Amino acid sequence: MFPLGYREGFSQWWAGLPAAVAEHKVLAHLPYLSHKPPTHMRTGSTADSPNSPIDSLTAEDYSQQGEVATNSLNDPYGPRRWRSSMVELSGKNRALNEFSVERVGEDANQHLVMLHGYGAGLGFFYKNFEALSRLKGWQLYALDMLGMGRSTRPSFKIKAKDKEEAIREAEAWFVDALEEWRVKRKIDRFTLLGHSMGGYMAVAYALKYPGHLNKLILASPVGIPEDPYAVAADMPEPSDSTLANEFTQDQQQIAESTNRLSNNNNNNNNNNYDQNRTVHNTADESDRPPRRSIPKWFAYLWDANISPFSIVRWSGPLGPRLVSGWTSRRFSHLPADEAKALHDYSYSIFRMRGSGEYALAYILAPGAFARSPLIRRIQGVGRQRENGIPIVFMYGDHDWMDVNGGYASQAKLEEEKQRVLQNATLEEREADNGSSKVIVIKNAGHHVYLDGWEEFNQVMLEEMEDVGRRAGREHPLPPPSQP
Repeated sequence: MFPLGYREGFSQWWAGLPAAVAEHKVLAHLPYLSHKPPTHMRTGSTADSPNSPIDSLTAEDYSQQGEVATNSLNDPYGPRRWRSSMVELSGKNRALNEFSVERVGEDANQHLVMLHGYGAGLGFFYKNFEALSRLKGWQLYALDMLGMGRSTRPSFKIKAKDKEEAIREAEAWFVDALEEWRVKRKIDRFTLLGHSMGGYMAVAYALKYPGHLNKLILASPVGIPEDPYAVAADMPEPSDSTLANEFTQDQQQIAESTNRLSNNNNNNNNNNYDQNRTVHNTADESDRPPRRSIPKWFAYLWDANISPFSIVRWSGPLGPRLVSGWTSRRFSHLPADEAKALHDYSYSIFRMRGSGEYALAYILAPGAFARSPLIRRIQGVGRQRENGIPIVFMYGDHDWMDVNGGYASQAKLEEEKQRVLQNATLEEREADNGSSKVIVIKNAGHHVYLDGWEEFNQVMLEEMEDVGRRAGREHPLPPPSQP
């Protein structure tokens, strides 16, 4: 269950590896940077350890660098400039950690913004940054959400007493910070990619701040289904969308079992996404994670707003060993050095002062089902100040998040489009940009961007090129330069 030894775990706890150093080690696996990615040190110079103050990493450390940049070397898709920044927001202790990639000498008329999942950080996208920054005319931004990753960690307090108001206040805590970041970066419209909780917040952002998205891409978004057993009467029985499976699935076993199925099926048509990736039952039922009930103690801790990261912090020297129980399964398919870097990175951000993580109990009920399900409001995305926007739902073929939520959302979006265009003119119909699709990534669990990163990147590039076509400009991949 916990493969990290006691001695090694104690050493890691005692050393208190700074989060900036851990993030740097993960990003060192990016191509063309010679293992020297830019990494600002503000809020990353210290970490909670026996010798550091209790409020370490709460606020920015102005004695440290707040922005570092470098150009990639011998870059066949470059030149590209890679930048690590701390972007200050209004208020006390509010700033977002940002990693960006821009193409030197080009005007960026399209922007991709990436949001991670619950308690994670932008470093988890390290397999995607290089490929997704190849398109001409695009600039990429990955953000740590407020109170997570290496962003500042202000105290998380909800003032509302009404349950619905408390949900809206918790959502606003994140999406208001994203909107303030957009204004500060002077970006009018952008393509937004959100994973898991980041996907939930991406929808909340689209609803609260309409008119700024060219496309919304939701990678295994949390919080769509109405309940854990069905999203619609005519849908097949959904998979077990419970958070417990995040800690029990072994990605190496998933990849091996799916590869066996792929070899048996011998299906080589990998380019038709609509036909080949909209059926989620690609794996044998025996390969699916077992259905698990939620223990009463787990529900109690959840409602008491005691996060998994609180337990990591309370466990002291046992913290690294507890985290290894998750990282050893989640990253089991990766090379050993990358898996080790991700483990160190995970522990370094999990042990930080609690902040944005406390929004979980306000947003989700025990088991990862939303208190205000997105299926009730997804149809409003793109229908306030826009003529609809394209929305893409992506899931892994072994995802513990229910793909039926994506299909149900697609149905509601199409129903709303038909309602809006019922009495529309031909010109109004042609001007409508509303569309939706569901894509399933093979050999992938919940973390589709990492588990099936090659296919994920290919899908993303096609979706980004589609944004360019819709804008009247094509930005094909530049050919690699000859050595």
